[in-house]
Amino acid sequence: MQQLLDYLAVIAFAIVYFTTKDIFLATGVLMAGVTLQVIAYKALKKPIGKELKMTFWLSILMGGLTLLLRDEAFIQWKPSIVSWVLASALIGARWFTKTFLLKKLLGHALKLPDEKWQVLTYGWALAFTFSGLLNLWVVNNFSMDAWVTFKIFGQTGINFFYIIVMVVYLVASGALSEANLAAPEEESDPVLNPDMHKEESEDETSPLTPSEETPR
Repeated sequence: MQQLLDYLAVIAFAIVYFTTKDIFLATGVLMAGVTLQVIAYKALKKPIGKELKMTFWLSILMGGLTLLLRDEAFIQWKPSIVSWVLASALIGARWFTKTFLLKKLLGHALKLPDEKWQVLTYGWALAFTFSGLLNLWVVNNFSMDAWVTFKIFGQTGINFFYIIVMVVYLVASGALSEANLAAPEEESDPVLNPDMHKEESEDETSPLTPSEETPR
């Protein structure tokens, strides 16, 4: 359900564009879609993450400028701006607040040393920067049809590629196996397990209790 909500606006944008070839109509659908996505999150009482908030406001801003000025360049720049804002957030948090945003997002699932989080932080920052530049290259060198196709399929595939690279790095460095090590089973402690302590006490013969009847 959540995955459908996350991609519904983009899917609607692509369907409307390839059906009508009208980028301005598709932009209006995209703006309506992200608005409905936020409303749906509110209705379902789901937390609205910072990435969704950023996507919503940039879609409204850049989409509004596209429709107001009748210039598709604004909506085409949006993916690049999103990518660069994410890269800046990762680097800015590391440099100015000494924190790792990826650790806050993934720390509950991955237990990694800070040096590994630093590598992932700079790696993803470079990846987002490259994605933004690649989007502009497609905008400036290919048709609108090619850009919309790249926006829907190309960027999704690139993001999956980044995830694969991250997993390969973690496995190759041994960090992923360390993070997924199962906690060792707790050793039985008579203090923590009174029932076991009781059973052991019953098995032992007390020096004050004769095992056989004392002859008279």
